[in-house]
Amino acid sequence: MLRDLSFSAVVAGFVAVLVGFTSSVAIVFAAAQALHATPGQTASWIWALGLGMGLTSLGLSLRYRMPVLTAWSTPGAALIAATQGIAMPEAIGAFLICAVLILLAGVTGLFERAMDRIPVAIASALLAGVLTRFALDAVQAAPRQPALVLGMAVAFLAGRRWWPRYAVPGVLLCGVALAAAQGQLHLGTVEWGWTTPVWTAPEFSLRSLIGIALPLFVVTMASQNLPGVAAQRASGFQIPVSPVIASTGLASLLLAPFGGYALNLAAITAAICMGREAHEDPRRRYMAAASAGVFYILLGLAGGAVAGLLAAFPRELVVGIAGLALLGTIAGGLHSALSEPDHRDAALLTFVVTLSGISWLGIGSAFWGVVAGGLALVSTLRRR
Repeated sequence: MLRDLSFSAVVAGFVAVLVGFTSSVAIVFAAAQALHATPGQTASWIWALGLGMGLTSLGLSLRYRMPVLTAWSTPGAALIAATQGIAMPEAIGAFLICAVLILLAGVTGLFERAMDRIPVAIASALLAGVLTRFALDAVQAAPRQPALVLGMAVAFLAGRRWWPRYAVPGVLLCGVALAAAQGQLHLGTVEWGWTTPVWTAPEFSLRSLIGIALPLFVVTMASQNLPGVAAQRASGFQIPVSPVIASTGLASLLLAPFGGYALNLAAITAAICMGREAHEDPRRRYMAAASAGVFYILLGLAGGAVAGLLAAFPRELVVGIAGLALLGTIAGGLHSALSEPDHRDAALLTFVVTLSGISWLGIGSAFWGVVAGGLALVSTLRRR
């Protein structure tokens, strides 16, 4: 196992955690505040989520020797943040019910059977649509911080030309150096210390079942786990879906009383660990997700300190790294999506709808992209 460890894999794991945390931690904080969480409870949420993501990512990646990266449910956090009139104990009860539903979806194999019906072209288009938004964010960040973003782009192109395996580490180092030179790293505000978990006894009610538990389960499966599995398959990794989903459900069940509201497969950050930048040999890329798991565990144990440390990076640096690191995966996804003529229209429609970022009925564009592509595929087959 140690011989599979590499510097590029460790850096890919760190970049995945950096992107995953900084891009959505504000939504998690907003969710905790919507339930009137105390500062101790908010820190406990980071402890539970960090530990859950870390242990599942590390354990599953080492178990299956494939890059299996988990994440917190970002649309789930947004749903919780919009909740009104539900107390923390009721929300904890809803988290437990959602976790049981995720566990059952994995144990029964229902979710895996549904995923098996999605063609590779549509899965690849879904992945490309999800990731392209991050590349666009990097382009849009350039006018705000031209020296930082363009300097990182130059470092990326130079890395791809002369040391392709270390292109992303080069971008990270260049970005940090440029941000430090411009005085945009605020490391002096970091407060070091370990996080203390806070147990909240659950209470169960009909309004929390309808208002949180069921919608949280739906958006987590449709907007997170679905593109997560699609990302794995589009990258050539055939993970055993049912045991992995069941594992995230079990971890959520154990950590829900501490604030671990819902864990799921990652898609965007997982793509960073599954690309060539993590390692040239696909068989050794699992160490990138395992490394990310270690970083997530540290994030959980020292939640407040690590949160402050990662928050010290300017947003333009984070989106720039994400956009550049994902270019190869986006290209591969589009190539795979459009290479089959019979599936090309359906794949293109999936890509466009997913890229649009629309949300309807509380469900994100990833799900609706698959629906649109599936309908187009059925229509095409019937015409033949």
